[in-house]
Amino acid sequence: MAIKETVLNVLEDLTGTDVSQDLDSNLFDTGLLDSMGTVQLLLQLQSELGIEVPVSEFERSEWDTPNKIIAKVKEMKD
Repeated sequence: MAIKETVLNVLEDLTGTDVSQDLDSNLFDTGLLDSMGTVQLLLQLQSELGIEVPVSEFERSEWDTPNKIIAKVKEMKD
């Protein structure tokens, strides 16, 4: 499965919402993600894609939309 689809599936599992229609929607401003959801997101991405994001290096502004999350994951996989 491609990175984009995996990220979107993880986000849908965590938020209960299909975010694929608005990839630039701010997940924190809309209330779909909070600090606990962020930790779950990072753990799920680590499990499914093998990327490791230390919470201490997590910048919320770099992970606040589906597009940004997909870009960060792709960057980390390269």
